[in-house]
Amino acid sequence: MTLDASAVASGLLSTVPFARTLGIDITSVTADADGVTAVALLPDAVDVHNHVGGPHAGAMYSLGETASGAVVFAAFGGQLHRATPLAVRGGIEYKKLAMGPVTATAVLGRPVADVLGELDAGQRPEFDVSVTIANAEGVTTAEMSITWTLRPNR
Repeated sequence: MTLDASAVASGLLSTVPFARTLGIDITSVTADADGVTAVALLPDAVDVHNHVGGPHAGAMYSLGETASGAVVFAAFGGQLHRATPLAVRGGIEYKKLAMGPVTATAVLGRPVADVLGELDAGQRPEFDVSVTIANAEGVTTAEMSITWTLRPNR
């Protein structure tokens, strides 16, 4: 099932203005029986370049974290009345020099129903979102994983 990427982007970018500052755009969000996937784009802009003319490592990390947030917002946005999604930890491995625009593809690592089952049982679930960052030619330039939690609201 394809979700309304513009609605997910609007909701996420209104609550996380830093992603907007970098010019990140969420281009697609899809959901199926296996989970949720989101794709985000960081355009090639001088303001986010590093010393060699490509996207700064921090901008690439922010791109991946934003894509992972789009997955979380799409999967669990309906739960905001009872839980707050928070990134717990994350890591990135830079594989190849990135130049030009880059895209981050984020994939939820667990079924939504499993995470919600833990929340329903009064637990604070944790789940991973895997992210692949690639250049315009589709070459992987970085891989990352972000662990998220749904912290029950008090």
